[in-house]
Order: sequence, then structure tokens, then C-alpha cells
Amino acid sequence: MKQVIYRQLASKFLRLGFVFLFTFATPLLAQDTAETTDAPATADASAGDPAAGKALFNTNCASCHKLDKPMTGPALRNVETRLAEEEGLDRTWLNAWIRNSAGMIASGDAYAVKIYNEYNQTAMTAFPQLSDKDISDILAYTAEPIPPPPPPKEGDVAGTGSGGGSNTIILGALALLFMLLAGALFLVNRTLKRFAEDKGIAIEEKPKGKPLWKAFVENQFLLMVTAILFLLGSAYFMYGAMMSVGVDQGYAPVQPIHYSHRIHAGDNGIDCKYCHSSARVSKHSGIPSLNICMNCHKSISEVAPETYAEGQEYGVDYNAEIKKLYQAVGWNETTQAYTGKTEAVKWIRIHNLPDFAYFNHSQHVVVGGIECQTCHGPVEEMEIMSQHSTLTMGWCINCHRETNVKVKDNAYYDKIHEQLSKKYNVDQLTVAMMGGLECGKCHY
Repeated sequence: MKQVIYRQLASKFLRLGFVFLFTFATPLLAQDTAETTDAPATADASAGDPAAGKALFNTNCASCHKLDKPMTGPALRNVETRLAEEEGLDRTWLNAWIRNSAGMIASGDAYAVKIYNEYNQTAMTAFPQLSDKDISDILAYTAEPIPPPPPPKEGDVAGTGSGGGSNTIILGALALLFMLLAGALFLVNRTLKRFAEDKGIAIEEKPKGKPLWKAFVENQFLLMVTAILFLLGSAYFMYGAMMSVGVDQGYAPVQPIHYSHRIHAGDNGIDCKYCHSSARVSKHSGIPSLNICMNCHKSISEVAPETYAEGQEYGVDYNAEIKKLYQAVGWNETTQAYTGKTEAVKWIRIHNLPDFAYFNHSQHVVVGGIECQTCHGPVEEMEIMSQHSTLTMGWCINCHRETNVKVKDNAYYDKIHEQLSKKYNVDQLTVAMMGGLECGKCHY
């Protein structure tokens, strides 16, 4: 009994000892870790405001520099610490370089000349307007550690998958319940029959009548009505099937390089006609050249962590898609130069009109002032581009009947507007009133 008590007391003392050790050792470990982590950053950098520095960095530096990868200029993560450790340069040198890099190169500063030659003899833009506080804030931002990627959020795709699994479970449970009820009814029926036999109760059997199919065949009127309904129903469904030939509403093919209209046109507010510039002057809206993509993605090789997490919800790795763009256009991210080796991208066309149908984008976009979303739907919300409208003849005709022509401040329409307004006795003219329903307007 005493040995058991001693063992319990020893166990309690050991637990108290571990708690004591953990309580007093944790602050020391944290202090050591903080010293180790903060060692690369100088006192001046830590004194700056990283939040203000981020804003200044994006305004002044981001067009040529990234934090973790070279771009037009070198990567700037922990730049002050690296220069101090590798080159022996301090904050005074950095301030002078940021405010007047050309002057330092002209003075023959060794490291300034080295950077100038390393980056194709291009001097960095001077920023004399930046104060010491501004530079301190920027360096504090560059001294921050790389943030860990955020955990993937429970998005639509995950929700859809779990919803599908729960629906399957519910349907399976209902099927099992139906089978149990059917089995229970069968057992009850057999038990009642056995009970009746044991009690000597005679169960009257119903006389067998004429089979249903035979009675149906012999009823000529019912047979004729059924045949007529069958023919009418078949004609209706055949007409619907034939009219849907060539109608690809909802068509959303997987493209060789994923492009998110939701991010570009929605989150970043890029105008549709910046990429599809020929829509202003041509019949076709055109497929944007990859060089248009490189206007931005020459500097953007990675998306923000929160945007990357959103891509995971859609099953897309945005950074990998940017690498596909680089490979196709022949861009070497390491050397920041074009290699000349390009690859054709086999885009899959989504909107496709018949050859005998004429549609002019410039006529609708510029003259008519029609928004892209009128035909293509809310593209700014589409992760994967799809055909929003039916693009059938009836759909076009309805638009011509319902859309008013914008004649205000347009001298071209003054005379015809006056004549047609009197003819139709209306204040607004639709496209149909101006000949928009004539066959030759849309068909060759």
C-alpha cells in the first residue's frame, strides 16, 4: 500500500517538474528564437512601418522589383541585411543609391558599377522624393519573413463534392427504407394468410378478369386517341431536338492555358476591349495576343497567397498556368529575357456562328453602344468562360425588336429619326424599325 502511495507521489512530482520546466524554458526559447529570427534585420529596418512600406513598395518599386525573385532589378527580400553581410554596405549607401543611382555609378562606386553591368547597363530610376522615413518603411517591409500560404477555404467545389456525397447517402437510405417497407408488407400479408388458414377462415379469391392489354386493344377509341397523342408528343420532342442542333448554350471547354475572367475583368477591373481590342474596329473581337498578357505578366509571375487559395477551390494552380504562358511566349524568368522559342497555343473557340450569318462587333460595340455582357453574360464572374446566350436567330431578332437605337447627339440619325418617328408615331426607334429584321442585314 505504501509503495503505491509513493509511486503516485513521485508521478505527481514529475508532472509538476515538467510543468515548471516548460513554463520557465518557453520564454527563454522564444527569446532565443526571436534573436535568431531578428538577427538578419537591422535595428533601423525593424524600426520602420512594414504596412506603410508595402504601399510605398507597390507604388515605387514593384514595377521593377520583386521580393523573392529577380525581375528588371534584383530581388529585395532582406536586401539591407544581404548588402551588410556580403558587401559591407550600410543604410547610408542604400539611401544614396535609391535617391541617385546614376550619380553613384558615375562616381565609380564598385558595387554600383557591378549592379549596373549585371543588369544590362541600366541605371535604376532615381527617387529623390523618398525621405529617410520612407526608405526605412520600405526596408522594414522587405525585411519581413515570407508569410506561410493560407489554408484552403471551404469553397464551392468542396461544398459541391460533400453535397453530392450526402445526397447519395440520403438516396441510399431512402432506397433501403423502401425495401424494408416492401419486405414488411410481404411478411404481414403472409402472416395474415397463415392466421386465416389456422382459424379456418376462407379467403375469397377474386375471379380473374380480362388482361388489361387485351381490354386496351379491343377498345378502338382509346387505342386511336393514344396513337394520336403518341404521334403529337413524338413530333414535339423531335422538333425540340432538331431546333437544338447547333445551339451550344453553356458550352465551357477546358482551354490549354486557364484564363480567369473573374480575376482579370472582375477583381482587377480590366476592360474587355483592352484584350479584345479589335472589337472596336473589326467584325471579330479577336483572340488576344500573348504579348498582351505579357504586358502585365512580365512582372507578375506569381499570384497573391489568398488568390492562390481561391484557385485551389476551383482546382486550378494559377502559378502553374503563368508558367505555361511563359513557355508559350518564350520568356525566361531567370534571365528576364525572351528566348525566341515560342509555342502555338491551340485555343478552343467558344462562340461560333454559322458561316451564313453576319455579325459585326464594331457595329454593335461602337455604333450601337452595346455592352459585352449583353451577349456574353456576366463574364466578370466567370472562372471558366462559357457561352451564355443561345445565339439563335430568334434570340437576335428579339434583341432587334426590343433594343432602342441611341440617336441622341448623333447627327447621322437626325433625318431618318425624324422621318421614322412620324411614320411609326413613336419617340424611340428600335433596330427593327430601321430595317434590323431584313434578311440581307444578317445573311449573305
